[in-house]
Amino acid sequence: MSLLLKNVLHGGTRKDISIEKGRFVSIKDSDGGCDSPVAERCIDASGLAIFPAFFNAHTHAAMTLLRGYADDMPLQQWLQDYIWPYEDKLSDADIAAGSRLAVEEMISGGSCFFNDMYFGIEQTIKAVCDAGMRACIGITVMECHSQAVEDVKREFVEQFRDPSGGLIQLAIAPHAIYTVGKEKLRRSAEWARKYGLRLHIHLSETDREVQDCLREHAMTPVRYLDSIGFLGPDVVAAHCVHVDEEEWDILAERGVTAVHCPCSNMKLGSGRFPYELALKSGAKVALGTDGASSNNNLDMREEMKFAALLAKCVSAPSAEALVNEGVPTLLPASVVLEWATRNGAQAFGLDSGEIAEGKLADCVLVDLASPRMRPGHNALSDWVYSASAQDVAFTLCNGRVIYARPDYSGASI
Repeated sequence: MSLLLKNVLHGGTRKDISIEKGRFVSIKDSDGGCDSPVAERCIDASGLAIFPAFFNAHTHAAMTLLRGYADDMPLQQWLQDYIWPYEDKLSDADIAAGSRLAVEEMISGGSCFFNDMYFGIEQTIKAVCDAGMRACIGITVMECHSQAVEDVKREFVEQFRDPSGGLIQLAIAPHAIYTVGKEKLRRSAEWARKYGLRLHIHLSETDREVQDCLREHAMTPVRYLDSIGFLGPDVVAAHCVHVDEEEWDILAERGVTAVHCPCSNMKLGSGRFPYELALKSGAKVALGTDGASSNNNLDMREEMKFAALLAKCVSAPSAEALVNEGVPTLLPASVVLEWATRNGAQAFGLDSGEIAEGKLADCVLVDLASPRMRPGHNALSDWVYSASAQDVAFTLCNGRVIYARPDYSGASI
């Protein structure tokens, strides 16, 4: 289906944007009119601004069912005493319900993609297909999984046929170094690379993880994974809070994408993401929400704001020496928007995350009439620092409208 967005604000000027076969094919200065002689559908976007849609690079979708269930406690206690026992009781029907709720929340907040790590993946895949969004669905690996379980997962990967027609990809997702042993980590990497899949893992989320790794392997988590040949450009590593300068250089050299989850890190008391070191290394960084049990929402717009503000809260003694231009400019709005959009898309091999001719048409249209988007000195700054997920009027994925706010649902010409 062809689509024309008329009079939409893009980069400070009004544009007419044409979409065909899932891509932006034309971005031209608006003529101010509303005629649409070619497009099958035309949206009057004169009260809207366009931005790339969000790519949520780390989450656990069905954990919407645990939102508010176990708050305000350290990560290990949270996992071992509350989360894992609760998850043991979840049925396929529960996973389906949690995934549908997550998808509804994400698309209404401007996300067109999420990178998931959970179980009951067939239920999550169905929810993604029904919504028309993109996703990378992780095949979770744990040390406690038997060989029979591993065989079932391998068979699933070998027989998988994307029911969405190209919007879904799979990943191999060993949970973390403290839940997966060395040999299974190596097999996970070999398995993923055999089938051309990405690897998705939690990494250096807490100081305890680092100290335990030092005690067991005499090296920190990044160095440990590098020593066993795990790291590479196909790896997406969530959190990376406790990573030193040399480790950031390793991540950059290996082409790993680190996923920053500021709200979850703060809520669980995991620590402050080392922005200065990450930026200095040139490593790839994307944004994620983590699960709704540790955030407690899947709002990527909110994640941008917290990421940008937390970057400016410098407590490390060495930070001043690493930031030449001053703390307030450490992570400007334009850069954090790239983390939430283009960087996430690139991490999964998707030609998206930008409003540009030839790119995949994954975008969000934001209501400029919202009080939070006025007086409108700088729409990009307003989107990062002051807006709300409620200001999303439309979310598009692959050139299709997958969400329209109720008061905009009939806004076609």
